[in-house]
Amino acid sequence: MSDAIDFVVAEAALLDAGRFDDWLALFAEDGRYWIPLLGAAQADPQSHNSLAYEDRLLLQLRIDRLKNPRAHSQHPKSHCQHVLQRPVVEREGEAEVDLATPFVYVESRGEDQLLLAGTCRHRLMRSGERFLIRQKRVDLLNAGRALPAIQLFI
Repeated sequence: MSDAIDFVVAEAALLDAGRFDDWLALFAEDGRYWIPLLGAAQADPQSHNSLAYEDRLLLQLRIDRLKNPRAHSQHPKSHCQHVLQRPVVEREGEAEVDLATPFVYVESRGEDQLLLAGTCRHRLMRSGERFLIRQKRVDLLNAGRALPAIQLFI
């Protein structure tokens, strides 16, 4: 299942490089990006608030905002770095693969730096010879605590 593991690593590299349009192209039409407020303890995005629960349209709006030269939150511009442990395949079916990847995420903007840790859970669907993201769930280690604004994508 090294192709799914390589996919997760490449996905993080796109974010680190600021290639957000290419990153969004990895999502299935019904793909979701989810950061539960309660972390791993939260069973679904409907029964409790989330830090983020976004479909492709909302992700595109965030990307458009990041690219807008008048976006106040991007003066100076934010940068990020993902440090990943090796992704682990948790479930492999004929049509989908679930992976868990412990990570450390650093986001910097000017003199400020944000450090987050947790586990990223990808549900990938097979689409021909490649994968698409059906869901990317980010379970933060310190979920539920007050966090500063996260400008980019974990």
